[in-house]
Amino acid sequence: MPETRLFPEYFRNRSTFCRQISNLIHYPVHNLAADLMKYLGQPDYDHANPERMGILIANLGTPDAPQTAEVRRYLAQFLSDPRIIELPRWLWRMILHGIILRIRPKRSAEAYRSVWSDTEGSPLLSISRKQTAALQSALQQRLGDNVVTVLGMRYGSPSMDEAIAELERQHVRRMLVLPMYPQYSGTTTASVFDEVTNRLQRTRWIPETRFINQYVDEEKYIKALAASVRKSWSENGQADLLVTSYHGIPKRYLLNGDPYHCQCHKTTRLLREELGIAEDKIKVVFQSRVGREPWLQPYCDETMKQLPKQGVKSIDIMCPGFSADCLETIEEINEENREYFEHAGGENFNYIPCLNDSPDIIDGLADLLVRHAQGWPEADHPEQDRSAEYQARKQEEVALREREPVNT
Repeated sequence: MPETRLFPEYFRNRSTFCRQISNLIHYPVHNLAADLMKYLGQPDYDHANPERMGILIANLGTPDAPQTAEVRRYLAQFLSDPRIIELPRWLWRMILHGIILRIRPKRSAEAYRSVWSDTEGSPLLSISRKQTAALQSALQQRLGDNVVTVLGMRYGSPSMDEAIAELERQHVRRMLVLPMYPQYSGTTTASVFDEVTNRLQRTRWIPETRFINQYVDEEKYIKALAASVRKSWSENGQADLLVTSYHGIPKRYLLNGDPYHCQCHKTTRLLREELGIAEDKIKVVFQSRVGREPWLQPYCDETMKQLPKQGVKSIDIMCPGFSADCLETIEEINEENREYFEHAGGENFNYIPCLNDSPDIIDGLADLLVRHAQGWPEADHPEQDRSAEYQARKQEEVALREREPVNT
């Protein structure tokens, strides 16, 4: 029997037929998921405790250990993010699970072991914890005790879910999110936004939330970068060229409207102006490219191989887009790209560390957070005693529970 007689509707209007079949398959499942949704609440919330403002410090993340299994789990989460890889999901899952996660974890684990500390573990996690503690101290000095600062990683631990849960335990009703990416990109900052809002969609009592997109042109950020360069120059001398290396992204992301490329160049321009050096004494490059499609250029590794041939024998290199030293700065820049430069005839390769938890950047980020918190009571009236207000709320809650059954 001809296929057209078996499925006449399909051959008359294929798009309508496929849409109807899709609705039959997916609509009930979607409704079922909504019916089964369990919203996360705070049944033991004590209204007598002061409400607080919470700061969520967000960064990329790191494996739990520099071993193949842990790295594979981390990479699976990282590379499954549609913000990172913009390909059809079915195609990318085949590539990811069929090829990449079978090969890359072992090689990446070796690289992680080269930067891992026996006492502090992952450098990114260790430095991020120091940044969080330093910001907590700086904000307490500015705003008092009703501010709590926690760390959440987009991939790995501590997760965003764990971080927001901790803020809830600390009676946070106003949350300010600071992704530790100076330059905005859909692959980084927007992915943090996705993960935070995914958690909030499952939250019964959502805190008032604000989100900082970038701090690319913050005066104290630029001055902190310049201070780190001047410190290096005073200790090691000034090289022929200052190279600013940023993590790359596919070029098509730029062509589709991602502002990251422009913001990286803006940071370097502002840094050059702060240092007072000529345009030919500073250069922007992009690192960490993967795959065959074009990424942002010039590429860091290719530049390192070419500079000595162009007469540049000494360089200072820094990574302004990384808030903390990590695998990409320690192993990729200070080890791998150092080898490229020296093998090509370079004589002096000086890596300038990230800002990490230096007092200059902590002071600048604390000011940024306070400014974005304006209008909230913790920022406008940090010294005001609101204990009587919260005690009255507690009495109202007790009286209400005595009159009405608890809503579970």
